[in-house]
Amino acid sequence: MTACYYCENGEALRSLMIHITDVENASVYLYRDQTHRGKCIVVYRTAHKTEWYQLTKEEQAELIHAVSRTAEALDNVFHLDKINYATYGDKVNHLHVHIVPKYKDGPDWGVPFKDTRPPHLLEDAEYEERARAIKEAIMDLK
Repeated sequence: MTACYYCENGEALRSLMIHITDVENASVYLYRDQTHRGKCIVVYRTAHKTEWYQLTKEEQAELIHAVSRTAEALDNVFHLDKINYATYGDKVNHLHVHIVPKYKDGPDWGVPFKDTRPPHLLEDAEYEERARAIKEAIMDLK
């Protein structure tokens, strides 16, 4: 296996995202680039896996439940218009799902989201508040 910053859980990961909470077999992170307000990444955390089919049916159900719960929490916090979901892994070869809130007056409305523009970074206090609000919303859905 090549280096995986999700498995290593070190500075490379923290430079890109902030851990919010764990939900079943997944970790939920707030993506530092907040071009899409509320964007999170849900990461399979039990082992290094790269594809959905490598999980048991029970593990798949837990992971999709964590994705769904995170998406619902984001809607409750940000009152978004739509959510885009993406599972890539070409370059970061660990099973994870991008949960990208979309707003009719926001970037990439009507087209797939892109990470090609300069990142919209927040102050530490803004990240902390956003992460706290999302975590509370996730916990409220238990």
